[in-house]
Formats: sequence, structure tokens, C-alpha cells
Amino acid sequence: MKHARKFASILGFLALACSLGAQPVPQLPAKPGTWVASWGASQQIPESQNTLPTDDFSDATIRQIFRLSVGGTALRVHLSNAFGTDALHITAAHIAKPLSTSTPAIDPKSDRPLLFAGQPEVTIPPGAEFISDPLDYPLAPLSDLAVSFHVDQPPARQTGHPGSRATSWYVHRDLGSAATFSEPKQLDHWYQVSEIDVLATPDAASIVALGDSITDGHGATTNGNNRWTDILAQRLQAAPETRSIGVSNQGIGGNHLLTDGLGPNVLARFDRDVLAPAAVRWLIVFEGVNDLGGLARDGEVPPGDHKVLVNRVIAAYQQIVLRAHAQGLRVYGATITPYVGSDYYHPSPASEADRQAVNQWIRVPGNFDAVIDFDSVLRNPAHPDQLLPAYDCGDHLHPSPAGYKAMAEAIPLNIFAHSSF
Repeated sequence: MKHARKFASILGFLALACSLGAQPVPQLPAKPGTWVASWGASQQIPESQNTLPTDDFSDATIRQIFRLSVGGTALRVHLSNAFGTDALHITAAHIAKPLSTSTPAIDPKSDRPLLFAGQPEVTIPPGAEFISDPLDYPLAPLSDLAVSFHVDQPPARQTGHPGSRATSWYVHRDLGSAATFSEPKQLDHWYQVSEIDVLATPDAASIVALGDSITDGHGATTNGNNRWTDILAQRLQAAPETRSIGVSNQGIGGNHLLTDGLGPNVLARFDRDVLAPAAVRWLIVFEGVNDLGGLARDGEVPPGDHKVLVNRVIAAYQQIVLRAHAQGLRVYGATITPYVGSDYYHPSPASEADRQAVNQWIRVPGNFDAVIDFDSVLRNPAHPDQLLPAYDCGDHLHPSPAGYKAMAEAIPLNIFAHSSF
């Protein structure tokens, strides 16, 4: 009897081993290197007008196109359920090379399925994200990647990035590998995809741009990839010494340092949006205009309120620097750009004085590891409290594509030299 039980145990162990061995093997990269964030977008709860209708999100395939920064030999995709209240079941996900940024057509020969722990489907718990298995898939710098995923049931609460400045397409049924979609619906938002990593050279690293709508790209061209972060990525790739550096745009339109607005406040989203991206090494902080503009938007407030706000904004910057330095990041402060004349905020002289006070603090050596002076780039020399007309998208708050280009070209690339870290 004793030997029989031992023999049965051995058989059971062998059966289990065979069963485990029968599972699909995760796709693994063949070459060594560093995983680095080549694309990223901050996740939030889409506003009601930016939420995909429930019926459209049922038994649906969504195809989205993303412009990468640094290239690599392999990739992995982050699928997010950060703000979901229930588990999100993704039945299949695919990547492919799109034929353009303005249609859902892909090169079918380039289509590959994504796996998650060796499986083609994944269930993401509420508040979490899943990273796909690595997939050998060479990608050139500044190339576009189409990510398609299918869900059987719509998420109880959607997670996404409304300010995509890029067109997404969706149809019913599982058509993730389809060469194109027949009569798809479309919208200019992203959903459930938070980051794309590539396997780059061992010295690869990434820059996180933490900001509001000016970083998110309000005023940029839809499908044009001409935000200041896009132009910065182009400049990095044009210089041999910086070609291993990626850019992750973590801007949210309407975002605040101190209060929740569109998306969580900066300090609340810091761990997910700044510290989590793969191989992040540098942080550009370009936040604060929504805090400053919002104080007296509905009417002037006492001078003491202005002083308190300036102090709180500076304290938030100090917290950002403290937390980033604790994780070994270098932090660069960007000055807040002019917005007098804005029909949305209509700032008073007191609000302009607040901006000047905050910018003065940013410029003080030692408060940040370096300063990127966007204010001096975009302001009108004749009226320094206003945007230069050529750099104004028309609302006197957000830059035009020409303004975004000027911002990116003003950033000294030597602050991202590996020797500076």
C-alpha cells in the first residue's frame, strides 16, 4: 500500500508536469537589452462626452495607432484597467504596422498576436494593468504601431486618454487581425492602452513629460504627431548620442498640481505616470497654469489667497523633486507660459503676478536640476504676459504647431546626456 501511494504520487507529479509543459510558451526576445518606454499616455476616467457608448464597447474590436519614439528589437504592450471598477476581460490583442495614421488599414503580414503569460486572453483586475509577454518584433525609431484588442463585455468603467490627437476605429466582432475594417466607427480618443515598451540598447532610458493640455497637445494637428514631445523625440533620434532615449508623454488636458480636474492631480498620479514607465531617467515638469488660472476664474479673490496659492504650487514642485530624486531621476522644471487674453481664464494682473512669482522660483538654481524656459520661448517681447501671435493657436493659452516646434527646439539635448546622470 505504501509503495502504491508513492507510485500514485509520482504519476500525479508527472501528469502535472506534462500539463504545465503543454501550456503555450511566452514569446521571448532573442537579444539582450533594456526595456524602455517608447510611448505612453496618462490614464484617466473619460468624461461623459468622451466615453465610448456601452453598446459600441460590447463584442468590440478597437484599433488604435501610436507613434513610438525610440526603436528596438522587441516590444511589449501595457493594457490598463486603472480606473475600472470590475475586472476587464480582453479576449484577444494584436499588433501590426499601420498603412497610415488616418485609416484602420494595416499590413496583414505584420500582424502578430499578443500573449499574456502564454495565453491569448487576459483578465485585468480593477485598478490594475497587465503587460503583454515580450514579442520579437523589430521597430524603427519614430515608427507607428497599431494595437487592436477585442472585448466581449464593455468595462464597468472605462479607462483611457481622451486627448489622443489621434484617430481610433472600432467595429463589432473579433477582427483584431483584419487587414482593415469595413464601415468602422471612429473617434479621436484612446482607450485601455497605457504604454508601449521596446527592447533597446543596454544604455537606453526614457524621459517623462509631466504636464497638462500644453503637453497633451491641445492645438496640435490630429494624426500629425506635432506636440512638443513628438518634436523632442525627433530631435533625440537625429542626434547619435541620444538615439537610445525614449519620450513618454504624461500630459492630461485640464490637469492640476493641487486638485483633481480632468484626471487625478499630479501628486496623486505621480507613482503611476512618473515612476512606473520603463527605464525612466529624466522628468520634465510643466504644470501649474490650470492652478494659477483657476483661482480667480470666476472673480477676483483677496491678495492673501494669491500668496497661499503660489506657496502651495511651489510646495507641490518640491514634493515632485523630492519623490523623483528618491528614485534616482533628474528633474527639469519648465516655466509656465503666458496666458493673458485667455477667454477661459481671463487672468487679472494679480494672476499674472502669481505666474511671474512661480517662474522666478523655477529659475532659481538648485530648485530643479535644470530649467527649460518655455516662457521665454513663447512670450511676445512687446507684451511678455501674452503668447507671441505666431505661436498662439488662437485661444491665447495653448501654442500652435509652430509654438510646439519652438518649444521642443529650445530644449538643450545635453541635459539628457548619460554623463549628466
